Amino acid sequence: MRRPIAALGVLAAVGALCLTLPGAASAAPGELIVNGQVITDPSGCYPFGNPPLTVQNNTSAVAYVFSSSNCTGRAEVVQAGDSIVSTNGHSVRIS
Repeated sequence: MRRPIAALGVLAAVGALCLTLPGAASAAPGELIVNGQVITDPSGCYPFGNPPLTVQNNTSAVAYVFSSSNCTGRAEVVQAGDSIVSTNGHSVRIS
């Protein structure tokens, strides 16, 4: 009788743990267009070459244009539906 009760306790603990873990990052629906390159349903960091970067954010999420190629450093914000030309941009992250 102890084994079935212990098994139920383990299953309950695993279920509770699954409910408390954060979900995986998901893509932002829509398109991010950087220097004419279309990225459909973007997610994460996208390094690009030398500035300037022309960024059109046609997603439902905020995009950040960074001054370094690995999405670190000073960032400019591109709200959903907006666009910018960044004279210092080297990478773009969408969240």
